Amino acid sequence: MSAAVPRDMRGTAPGIGRPDAGPGGGRRAGGGRLLWLWWGCAVVAVVVLTILAQVIWGGLNLYVTVGVPAAVGATGTALLLAVALAALARTRRRNAEQRLRETVQEESRNRHRQFLRRLDHELKNPLTAVRAAVADASRTAAPAVAADLEVVDAQSRRMSRLLTDLRKLAELETAPLALEDVDLAETVQDAVSAVIEEAAGRGAAVRVRLDLPAVPWPLPHVRGDGDLLYSAVYNVIANAAKYTPHGGAVEVRGREEAGAVTIEVADTGIGVPEADLARVFHELERAGNARALPGSGLGLALVRTIVSRHGGQVRMASREGVGTRVWLTLPVMGPSAAGPSTHARQG
Repeated sequence: MSAAVPRDMRGTAPGIGRPDAGPGGGRRAGGGRLLWLWWGCAVVAVVVLTILAQVIWGGLNLYVTVGVPAAVGATGTALLLAVALAALARTRRRNAEQRLRETVQEESRNRHRQFLRRLDHELKNPLTAVRAAVADASRTAAPAVAADLEVVDAQSRRMSRLLTDLRKLAELETAPLALEDVDLAETVQDAVSAVIEEAAGRGAAVRVRLDLPAVPWPLPHVRGDGDLLYSAVYNVIANAAKYTPHGGAVEVRGREEAGAVTIEVADTGIGVPEADLARVFHELERAGNARALPGSGLGLALVRTIVSRHGGQVRMASREGVGTRVWLTLPVMGPSAAGPSTHARQG
């Protein structure tokens, strides 16, 4: 999988963090000052009129007679107006709180992405130096030392791959999506074939059963990034095959419902402990019963990010020692809003 490198996020866009920066900010500040000026003039006018009325008609009393229906109507109108104003204030407060939460979340994601990019930058050169030193030392080392150096080199390579995957994951959160019509059934079939071939190469005997609808019509195409969707589907199926013991089974199913396509991957593997279900989709997180097996803890985080970028959902249900089911649900129409993070791919 390859992802376009996002623009450097260390800079701050014009107008961000300074409400009066730029033409839009100037208009908003000017509008606010004008509103306060109008309120001030209105208050002064009321005060002046009150003083004049006291001077001119200070001794004059007015008696107003109002019918019961008119009084009820006026009272009801006043109450309705008060309720409407209270509801408006509550709605505006909720909207402001929601905007604040979204801003805080986006700032947190930005800091997280910057941290991952910096981590990759800071550790890449030391790891390269370690590998070079190990290669030089291995040429003249005794057999016992050479074996230890081989372990160091293998772990250095693993750390380099992990850093590369972390950087790609950080970039994926903001990289443009190359949108096209994706035949999801074909994507699933390709991923299943790749997983079966890899399992056979390892000498593993995992049965993968594919069940995609053909009648009365096949799965519809979805709007999305074909390469990324393949990566998501492949990672889920490969996970199912990797954690399913010898002789186990994996089933891959597909269905269409309410304008969305759902791909389900079920297995008879080792399962995920209930306490770990909430965090296995986070970076570098793995189930407690899977840590003895090789893996980086980034596959499901990649799946979650890809599906989320496409406006979909990913869910998991599992029983430890029984098996796991994972659902990828993708809207047929693709991401709800093609903004700066998406662009159309030419066929």
